[in-house]
Order: sequence, then C-alpha cells, then structure tokens
Amino acid sequence: MTKQEKLLAKAINNPNGLSFSDFVTLMSRLGWIMDHQTGSHQIWFSPQGFRISVQNRHGNAKGYQVKQFLARLEEENKNAQ
Repeated sequence: MTKQEKLLAKAINNPNGLSFSDFVTLMSRLGWIMDHQTGSHQIWFSPQGFRISVQNRHGNAKGYQVKQFLARLEEENKNAQ
C-alpha cells in the first residue's frame, strides 16, 4: 500500500481526524494544485478545474472540507472512466 493510498484510506475512514499536513500531501499527490493563499485560506484546484478552499484548524483539516474533496475526487474519477 503506497503512502497515497494510506492517506486516502485515512481521509475516508476519519475525515474529521485528518491532519492538515496529511490533507495537503494527499491533495498534492492526487494532482491538485495550490493556486494561492489569502490569510488562512488556501485555494486549490483539481486536475479538472474544481476549486476548493481549505484551512488549517489547529493542525487539523476541517472535516467538511475533506468530505468536499473526497466527493469531488469520486466524481472526477467517475467522469474519467
């Protein structure tokens, strides 16, 4: 199991408990690109152009943002097939 697969499984199993650094690593490894940061908000774009804003909350990713990311990832994978 690769690190990317482990991080994805961790995000799916516990989106509220994912560290922000793991979330950023996961998005980066899956081809998402950080466009810019304004204050605490980082703006990321998926390979297909979907935009998501993420924030570091005391070292953890916000659960609803991880869930948004996973939903978009699933949708993009479905469309790619």
